[in-house]
Amino acid sequence: MSLLDDTIAKIQPPDEAAGRTALAHLAGHLGDVAVMGALGELLEKYAAITGKETSTALKKCTIICCADHGVAEMNVSAYPVSTTVQMTANYLISQGSTANALSNFSGAELLVVDLGIASDTTWIPGLIQRKIAFGTKNFTKGPAMSREEAVRAIETGIELAEKCAEEGVGCFLPGEMGIANTTSSACIAAATCGLTPEQATGRGTNISDERLKIKIEVVRQALETNRPDPTDGVDLLSKVGGFELGCIAGIILGAAVHHAFVVLDGFNTGAAALIAQAICPLVSHYLMGSHLAAEPAHRAMLEKLHLRHYMDMKFRLGEATGSSIAVNLLDAASLVSGYLDLDAEDDFFDHQTMPAKAVPLTDKTFNFYLETFPKPSRAAMEACRFRLDNLTKPIHCLGYLEEIAVELAGILDEERPDTDLARTLLVFTNGDMSDAQHQITAAFATHAEAEVKVARLRPDRPLTDAFDFGRETAEDITFSSSLLALALTETNKTDTFGTKAKAMREALLTEDGNLKFEPQEFLSHVPKHLQPDAAALLGAMIAGAHNHAMIVLDDESTEIIARYAEALCPALAPYVLHVQPALLTLGMTAPGGAVACLGLKLVDAALHILNDMKTFTEAKVPVANDGPGAGRQVE
Repeated sequence: MSLLDDTIAKIQPPDEAAGRTALAHLAGHLGDVAVMGALGELLEKYAAITGKETSTALKKCTIICCADHGVAEMNVSAYPVSTTVQMTANYLISQGSTANALSNFSGAELLVVDLGIASDTTWIPGLIQRKIAFGTKNFTKGPAMSREEAVRAIETGIELAEKCAEEGVGCFLPGEMGIANTTSSACIAAATCGLTPEQATGRGTNISDERLKIKIEVVRQALETNRPDPTDGVDLLSKVGGFELGCIAGIILGAAVHHAFVVLDGFNTGAAALIAQAICPLVSHYLMGSHLAAEPAHRAMLEKLHLRHYMDMKFRLGEATGSSIAVNLLDAASLVSGYLDLDAEDDFFDHQTMPAKAVPLTDKTFNFYLETFPKPSRAAMEACRFRLDNLTKPIHCLGYLEEIAVELAGILDEERPDTDLARTLLVFTNGDMSDAQHQITAAFATHAEAEVKVARLRPDRPLTDAFDFGRETAEDITFSSSLLALALTETNKTDTFGTKAKAMREALLTEDGNLKFEPQEFLSHVPKHLQPDAAALLGAMIAGAHNHAMIVLDDESTEIIARYAEALCPALAPYVLHVQPALLTLGMTAPGGAVACLGLKLVDAALHILNDMKTFTEAKVPVANDGPGAGRQVE
């Protein structure tokens, strides 16, 4: 029996009972696991796959599989074929790629494998040598590889997964590098998902309209020439695949044998997963999606794999980009699961109570903030953008991570803000926090490495006092913290999570989600018992931003107040980071800073990109010769 056949025979379904036990554990503490949104689903899958306690941290490994594609000669990419070997060297010598930056962020070990780079790579230190051939053949003229080569690529992935599992790896983050690999993935998507070449083919490395037309015709020609069988994963791989995609399919199969988690990245790893699914349908149960890629066929891929995405960051890059961030969500959920079993400790937080009497607040004070609101530094933003455009990646491929970095550069007037920026979670409360709320806030704040200040409001005081309390508290914090996360708690310990947000939504938004009132008058329409919360948040947002801090929002309550605040003071908008649902699609209703702390981790990811990556010049990697990167990127 071959290694592939033996592996398929060993794959068993996950332990659904263990998954149900994990959900029951959450329900025992939270009442309704739905308040954790998709994080509850992740914990259920985590337990079912691994059979371990959900509070057990998983050892993670990013494996970047590298190979060239013969179809690159058809002029389908914005980068030359030499980019593959130069980027491979970048991973291991310069250590300045996106994969390096985000493996640093996620805490994953980084392995790099040569499956079929079209040049000698023996000079690259640390590269795992598994070369099958010097690139695949041009599949517009016939199969990309022989069936034997396809099996070899898959079995190489199985062997890598086996070795890593023996060393304790329980979570795999596969990624890929290979010029023209999105052309191969488009063919696989078209064949398995029933798509036309136009529906399956995207811009890949951000190519021009003219080159996109060429790419679509190449996909059409490849499918007509080879007619791959979508029910036979080996046939699919051999006819229109790539060696690196075969290796990733093998990693997925091997991980399933060892009950290990595999977090998919975007379009290319999705194509590899479709190959693995065709070989053994059970492997879909061992997969976790991450983001919704910019490639148009990625949504159809996820549907075929029965997976969902957890964020929409507008990424158009492989290299385990989205998966490195998505696994951070799993880490946070695991930490929460463990914290819920601990006793609540008040000394974890810094408590502050609103004064019984406050200095009278006048319109003059409020107008001072509005009239002297600073503008983010345009020069710092432009310098940051130029650096991002010249890091070793396709231009604009990191979507909102790049936007976060640019906005933060402008706020702080620094081209490259440090990765260790001080951050504080400010939680306003007008009642006692439940044990579950306390532990959720503590867990997420620990995960985000944020200090926590709990500010208790006095409902009996005028709203001007609440505003001033929020203003002064945020002002004090942002003298030393560049990142200010804002959150509320429920009013009563017995309230279901999401009660406050629901009341805010019903009072302040129309049925279609638009603002119901003019911003100058919205506070009077907030439910009376929630007006101190809204006033304090408003004061904290304005003062924190005025003090050159990025404001990171939490659940729907803070989102709604922020939208009114931005309408009232448009200059506030560049300082505010909207997290859910703008970036994360988790459906979480738990207040108290959970979502805001995940937002802080997105800022961390952006800062790792900005600080850990190297430029094309530094890493000696070729720049784009097509699309918006041509002329903007410099060697």
